[in-house]
Amino acid sequence: MTEERDKRARRSLASLFAEVPTLVVQLLKDEIENLKRELTSRLAKLGIGIGLFVAAALFAFFALATLIAAAVLGIATVLPAWLAALIVAVALLLLAVILVLVGVSSVKKGVPPIPEDAITSIKKDINVVKGLGRS
Repeated sequence: MTEERDKRARRSLASLFAEVPTLVVQLLKDEIENLKRELTSRLAKLGIGIGLFVAAALFAFFALATLIAAAVLGIATVLPAWLAALIVAVALLLLAVILVLVGVSSVKKGVPPIPEDAITSIKKDINVVKGLGRS
């Protein structure tokens, strides 16, 4: 009876060892698919966000142009028109410089779109294969 059990155990162990390469390949395929899915999701959200920013920027541009014209015309009631336009232009350039500096700072703090979940999952899988962790 115990001899029969040992044969089944050996066969099971041998079949498990035979399945290891197939399981590793399947695991790698699943991780790659997970990576693709995560990147696709993030890039889709990024694309929608960029499109909305572009539309908002277009409307803001026309609104700003109208406000700039109103500012020049308003100042021109007190000062000569050329001086009013010059004052508004200098104010706009100062605003542009401030926005560029804040934007550069923000971009430096930004994180590139890295699929963190997939990377963490792959690291766990590698540790399990090495025998350093649990599944």
